Amino acid sequence: MKTTTRVVVIGGGVVGCSVLYHLTKLGWSDVMLLERSELTAGSTWHAAGGFHTINGDTNMAALQGYTIKLYKELEEITGLSCGLHHSGGFTLATTQDRFDHLLAERAKHRHMGLDTHIMTPDEIKKIAPITNIDGVVGALYDPLDGHLDPSGTTHAYARAARMAGAEIVTHCRVLETNPRADGTWDVVTEQGTIHAEHVVNAGGLWAREVAAMAGHYVPLHPMEHHYLVTDDIPEVYERDTEHPHVVDPAGESYLRQEGRGLCIGYYEKKPRAWAVDGSPWDFAAELLPDDLDKISDSIEMSWHRFPVLATAGVKRVIHGPFTFAPDGNPLVGPVPGLRNYWSACGVMAGFSQGGGVGLMLAQWMTTGECERDTSSFDIARYGPWIQKGYTLPKVMENYSTRFSVPYPNEEKPAARPLLRTPMYDVFDGMGAVWGHYYGLEVPNYFAEGDEPRYETPSFRRSNAHEATGRECRAVREGVGINEIHNFGKYSVTGPNARDWLDRIMAGRIPAPGRITLTPMLSPSGRIIGDFTVSCLGEQDFRLTASYGAQAYHSRWFDQNIMREVQVINISDRTSGFQIAGPKAREVLQTVTREDISDMRFLDVRTLTLGLLTVIVQRVSYTGDLGYEIYCDPLEQRTLWDQLWAAGQPHGMKPFGMRAMMSLRLDRHFGSWLREYSPDYTPAETGLDRFIAWKKPVDFIGRAAAEKAREDGPVRQLCMFEIAAEDADVKGYEPLWINGEVVGFCTSGGYSHHLGKSMAHAFVPTPLIAPGLEAEIEVLGVRRKAKRIDTPLFDADGGRMRG
Repeated sequence: MKTTTRVVVIGGGVVGCSVLYHLTKLGWSDVMLLERSELTAGSTWHAAGGFHTINGDTNMAALQGYTIKLYKELEEITGLSCGLHHSGGFTLATTQDRFDHLLAERAKHRHMGLDTHIMTPDEIKKIAPITNIDGVVGALYDPLDGHLDPSGTTHAYARAARMAGAEIVTHCRVLETNPRADGTWDVVTEQGTIHAEHVVNAGGLWAREVAAMAGHYVPLHPMEHHYLVTDDIPEVYERDTEHPHVVDPAGESYLRQEGRGLCIGYYEKKPRAWAVDGSPWDFAAELLPDDLDKISDSIEMSWHRFPVLATAGVKRVIHGPFTFAPDGNPLVGPVPGLRNYWSACGVMAGFSQGGGVGLMLAQWMTTGECERDTSSFDIARYGPWIQKGYTLPKVMENYSTRFSVPYPNEEKPAARPLLRTPMYDVFDGMGAVWGHYYGLEVPNYFAEGDEPRYETPSFRRSNAHEATGRECRAVREGVGINEIHNFGKYSVTGPNARDWLDRIMAGRIPAPGRITLTPMLSPSGRIIGDFTVSCLGEQDFRLTASYGAQAYHSRWFDQNIMREVQVINISDRTSGFQIAGPKAREVLQTVTREDISDMRFLDVRTLTLGLLTVIVQRVSYTGDLGYEIYCDPLEQRTLWDQLWAAGQPHGMKPFGMRAMMSLRLDRHFGSWLREYSPDYTPAETGLDRFIAWKKPVDFIGRAAAEKAREDGPVRQLCMFEIAAEDADVKGYEPLWINGEVVGFCTSGGYSHHLGKSMAHAFVPTPLIAPGLEAEIEVLGVRRKAKRIDTPLFDADGGRMRG
């Protein structure tokens, strides 16, 4: 075993072997993998081995598609068989809501190039006669669904890596990972110490223990999972073709052919966590004791859906653990706060996602960024607020709802409330219907009178529709108030603060007393941040961005910091409110003795409001006249009392995030991770108008952004009005022009002020013309859409800037 290497990958399951292979594929051959037992020991060896492309996140779906296509390449490279079976498969819908979900997924697949199909009950019965179609509305069929041999596939990854120069050492447990001052690592093992430039935690069931060696917490938990293999079933082995996969979400089961019988697995509603206090190191190729009582209800439901199971004998029971993150997605990428330490954990669908995870991490390590947006699986989507007490109930909830309908507006209740601001009890008493964002409780809207304090999950307009409209009208006609705690906020100070901001931000850095809006770019020129920069003094700046991107943005700041610059995340150290609407100036003037009549749009100044000294910015995401008012959290209730009292003569009402996301449509404002994300460039989204092209600074991403500007974007973001009925765009719906899918939506919703359904969508640049007519597919129906060339509200910005 060598004692010095560029990368040590810890963990010899399918994910660790995929990472190792992809590092060699991208040119890093001086890499090694350490496995405490044999390859596949842990979760990999007992996996059911199924794979599919369907995923609610389009980037994850694309990575799953990459993973599936990779297996033939591995077979060609290594000569080993992955045991591939492309049997196709379908997901059943037994309610209209489930069918709406499948329609939404099919729509996404159109612009992704995936060849999925909606099936009728009769079509289901034709290709899978063992299915009882009573109560079935329809299904979504995916020809790429299939299964493989978990062991053979893992060893194919390993052999391909070895062929490219990688070293794999088994029966070599890692005991410690100790950082050196230069950012490299000493990996202490049972066979000696290895000095590595990079460490990758692909520990699977032991990822928590491996992470603890480096002093950090990884939010995942192992769960017990059952699947059964039946005896021979004539209705299966007498077929001319292999039986397709069938997922019955309502019945909590998935099914595929195994030899001459069936393999059927269950995601029961009452799951059980495994190894709550830590995974035992001596657990390897073992299984857990059978516990069929735990899945008895699920078994009974599967007998109803697939009657042949009731008389089929059980050949084998597989009961083993595998890991989940709180939201079910992988935990991948550079670990915030650690240098050269990477995560490849929580990949519960290893044979659907492992190849894509390996590719993304290898790209990240070798080039500094990935080819697509990683936000759905980036470990930085969780911050220091997440702890064991939150992770366990959230993982339990995720497992038990794995086959539940994933409504776009659903707010799941486990592990809540966790983080609350000083305003929580006030807003709760005013009827707040709560959402959560990055652990924080945030009002979605406010119920009044006998309106329910719960938003009905739906793909269509929910019972929040009327309340949201009420709040939008309050803002547009008078004044609304909204908490701004759920903004990410940073203090940037020091002699080199301006120089650092000029380099890390693509836009102009403001003069004292002023604000600018600027994108932050990756080296490839893609959008990794959408910031407001406020200058309080020559060496004192404030940044504002998405609250949920704190760990992501802080990691980037740390990776690119300069001397004599101090960046502090003050997201939870600073709070306050925004007030917006035509009466906002009158309300603010009431609570201060200072004259604010000369406060221009994008001004920032320190004001005395009653007892408090606060920072006030004249800017608003509502697109209306508005102010953001920042204070210490301990002062927030006092600030509220002053603003609320001053606002009552003007009809002030609180408004939540549902209203905020509706109001922004009136001015065509984009949103982080919808219109603005690492999948897109400033030229495509219109953010290039905020780039300071003339500033004499080689800001990060400049060369790529200038080339994109010179070449011209092949697609551009446009706003459309849609002839919708009871459902609006959520994101990734296909855009049709002349009978062809040419683009897709990034987000949308109902503009209560305009009384119109609206959507942002990418359109090929050559097709863009005034009043362009198109169709947007919403829940399987192609709705007429027309491009809106200029905002229908405050088109010249006079109200917002005046």
